[in-house]
Amino acid sequence: MPGSTLASVSSGRVVPEPAVLLAGGFLVALAVLAAFAPWIAPHDFAAQRLAEGLNGPSPEHWLGQDKLGRDVLSRLIWGARVSLLVGVATVLLSAVVGTLVGLVTGYLGGWVDQVGMRVLDIFLAFPGILLAIALTAVLGPGLVNVVVALSAFGWVSFARLVRGEVLSLREREYVLAARAVGASPGRIMFRHLAPGVAGPLIVKGSFSLAGAILAEASLSFLGLGPQTLPSWGGMLAEGAEFLGLAPHLSWSPGLALVLTVISFNVVGDWLRDRIS
Repeated sequence: MPGSTLASVSSGRVVPEPAVLLAGGFLVALAVLAAFAPWIAPHDFAAQRLAEGLNGPSPEHWLGQDKLGRDVLSRLIWGARVSLLVGVATVLLSAVVGTLVGLVTGYLGGWVDQVGMRVLDIFLAFPGILLAIALTAVLGPGLVNVVVALSAFGWVSFARLVRGEVLSLREREYVLAARAVGASPGRIMFRHLAPGVAGPLIVKGSFSLAGAILAEASLSFLGLGPQTLPSWGGMLAEGAEFLGLAPHLSWSPGLALVLTVISFNVVGDWLRDRIS
């Protein structure tokens, strides 16, 4: 299929492109590292060796050491746990809230839809990352507060997507038949309409994961992220102080962040082509 993100069809099976396989493999490996970070990390991420600060890569410390002599590889692995945890939690919370709002406003219509859309317009009037920075500054830095801050505007895009899908689905024959036999609005929304928006939600979620991870890194870079656990954004901020003296402090978390975001986008493109 020319121009598609799917490769050729072989033996009746659709074979993904090498890029999709590489992206998916990278994300699986990243998830394994994050899940088993306490056992995979070669050193304690908080252990300091001040005399060895800013040392470059070595057989004992493959990615070098930071200004306090902490192992960069171990901190990078634990940072993957923070990034994925924040990304997944933010997307799940945003998807749940956005789906509920989109189902209700799209199906009920009328003044409910009008009020819901005006609320969405208010949220869209503010840049999302600035709202997250302001909210995190008020709540204070921390893992849970970052998730809350990112979800505070993340649900809006999910709500708009679900509402648009519901507007096209609510006039389908099976929905009209359910309404005719006396099904309640709640049953129609969650039993008949919700499954119809599952596909677009999955695609939206894959792209939103990349955005949430990037936003978390931005907040951590500004010092508003988790304080007790290493994060890629925090590592980038620390490495910026020694960019000329110890570039290994910046390129490892930066490369990890770039590869993760690209991988989620590649997988998202592939899912969009499969589901559409």
